[in-house]
Amino acid sequence: MRFGFWPGAGNPWAEVLHVSRHAERSGWDRLWFADHFMPPAEQSDETQHESWATLSALAARIPRIQLGHMVSGNTYRHPAVAAKMAAQIDVISGGRFIMGLGAGWQEREHTAYGIPLGTVRERLDRLEEACRVVTDLFRYQKSNFEGAYYQLVDAPLEPKPIQTPLPLMIGGGGERRTLRIVAEYANEWNVWGTPETLAQKGGVLEEHCRAVGRDAAEIQRSACTLLLYTEDAERLGRARGAGRPVLGGSRDEVLRTVQEYVDAGVDELIIPDFTLGANAFERTEQMDRFIEEIAPEFRQ
Repeated sequence: MRFGFWPGAGNPWAEVLHVSRHAERSGWDRLWFADHFMPPAEQSDETQHESWATLSALAARIPRIQLGHMVSGNTYRHPAVAAKMAAQIDVISGGRFIMGLGAGWQEREHTAYGIPLGTVRERLDRLEEACRVVTDLFRYQKSNFEGAYYQLVDAPLEPKPIQTPLPLMIGGGGERRTLRIVAEYANEWNVWGTPETLAQKGGVLEEHCRAVGRDAAEIQRSACTLLLYTEDAERLGRARGAGRPVLGGSRDEVLRTVQEYVDAGVDELIIPDFTLGANAFERTEQMDRFIEEIAPEFRQ
């Protein structure tokens, strides 16, 4: 199993760079960054680093691990523009970029910036077209596409990504449409969820893969979960009641839960820094504890 680290986009840039460098030095496998212009409504601090610029900077300053979006909102940028940006970061990084793409969801920032959100169906229709646009641009010298939302006319993309193909990760757990799009286009799939959620939705993904004639084993699977090292049952209960899966408790409890993710077919566990401490020192302590005590038990 791989272990990915996700620095918070609201932390000061110096801290984002510090914990990202620390993740590489201490043995984390991948680095992820959220694509939002504003934090969720429940957060009072409006600080939010722009993700594509941040990942470009990290790609140039961190030399080893893979990095990508968790995930980029398709509603924010024309997919041909996003494909051009992704290819450039892949060049900058020497072939380490993963293009994460999702349908978009956060109504608050769409309203604030005047970006049309559309219905769920419209967003999924757009996402499906966008996947076709980016994969064609990465593959062909010139691309043509006539969709309801996007059109390409002899569109070039040079320089091409170093990776062939540049990995496309689709985020989301919608069983009827999103997982079908994953089956058709994605190299990787990501969703927030417990081991039970990943096992159940993974079965749905396999059904979609059979329907489109694809081997489900070709698609890597990753899960996001909060990490909370504590044996305080009340604190754990509050965290779990907030609506996100929580990897928590004692070392043995954490080990058991990670094994459940492995058994559910998860290839990578992604840990945000949201619950790891109030500053970079506290966060890196918790990062080290996990990567030294837990990760070695699940690496080949």
